[in-house]
Order: sequence, then structure tokens, then C-alpha cells
Amino acid sequence: MFITISANLNPCPNDSCAGPDGGRILASLNNISFVNPAIDILEAYYRNISGIYETDFQDIPPLFFNFTGDDLLTPNYILTKQATTIKVLNYNESVEIVFQGTNVLNGGEDHPMHLHGYKFYLMGSGVGIYKNDTSTLSYNLVDPPQPNTIVVPNNGWATVRFRADNPGVWLMHCHFERHLSWGMAAVFIVKNGDTAEISVMGPPANLPPCKYTPLLHHVFNSTEDELDNI
Repeated sequence: MFITISANLNPCPNDSCAGPDGGRILASLNNISFVNPAIDILEAYYRNISGIYETDFQDIPPLFFNFTGDDLLTPNYILTKQATTIKVLNYNESVEIVFQGTNVLNGGEDHPMHLHGYKFYLMGSGVGIYKNDTSTLSYNLVDPPQPNTIVVPNNGWATVRFRADNPGVWLMHCHFERHLSWGMAAVFIVKNGDTAEISVMGPPANLPPCKYTPLLHHVFNSTEDELDNI
């Protein structure tokens, strides 16, 4: 997977939001700004509740460009899709993710990326744009560190690998709380294995219902009418 990390700005009706130019400040992975659903994804997955999320998180971004260039301020760069999209992984599948930082909105900075439920091997990182033919030459294939959080350098890249051997629903996100609240997150659903020992237990009969709490960016970037409906 090749995942871009970006700041974004979407327009609001009548320039009514609190962001620059009356817009809504967002953040995204592969140009998808994660929206917290009204029902927990884990509950929706195991109760087969439809309409809560889509399984169409893409392995590559919708647009390739000079990710670290200056003045990436036009709509084709700054606009993002707001959605609850997830990536489904088979049990024990080998996964490689190349995180690519971008300078959209001149907002490039270090991003501490964290994956719940796993540690991953940090194969390598660098500044600038990742290149298949040269960046891999710097990979540590002997004794890579295995953290659960890695830093994607400012306007740079980092590559991680892990084996999807922990079934469940797992959030991946930037550990800057503001970026997370803006939607810099995605979710993996790792399917069960072939036996009960490598499968997730079903929800208990007395599972308490979750109450929807809007993410901070929904509060601070919402119009008065939208806040009244929360």
C-alpha cells in the first residue's frame, strides 16, 4: 500500500465554517478524511449492520503529484472526501505500507503514525518522495526495529511491514490529536483465521450500546445549524 498523508480544506456553505476562508479544516490518508460513524465499526462488523462503513479504502492515492512541492493550494490538491472507509485484510496476510508525507496547504510536518493491535517493522525512511527503484536500497532487511508508532518525516516517507495475524478491527492514525480529530485515520478489518483460537470472540449478549460523540473537527468546523443537530 502507498498512503499519502495530507492536510486539507473543504468549502462550507456561505463560507460559514471556522477554517481559512470560511472552510472546514480536515486531514486525510489517501485523500480520505475519516468520519467517526454513529455505530462502532466493530459492532457493525459482527452484527452485519449495513450502511456504517464502506470497504473501499484504496491501496494508492487517487492523484500522484509532486507531493513535497510548494504552494499546493488549488482545489485538486486541498479538497478531500469525507467518509468512513476501511481496508479488509485476510488473516496472516503480509502487509507493506509506504507512508508519504505531503506539503498540501504548505502543511508538511512530522507525523507519528500508530496502528492499534500491532507492532510493525520499520523497514526504512527518508526525506523527499519515495522512489521504488532507489528508496528500497536503504531498507533494513537484517534487524529492523519493531515499534507500534513510527515517525513519517516532514515531507518524507517511511515504510513498514507487518503480518495481519491479530483478527479484529484496528484503527491506524496520526498520534497528533488535532490531526486525528481532523480525520487523519483509517481502519483495518483483519478477518478471522480458520479456528476459534485465531478468531475474534463475538459480542457479549449484554454489550452496552455506544453513544455517538462527534469528533472535535465536527464541533469546531461546523455551522450553527449543524451543531444544533448533533
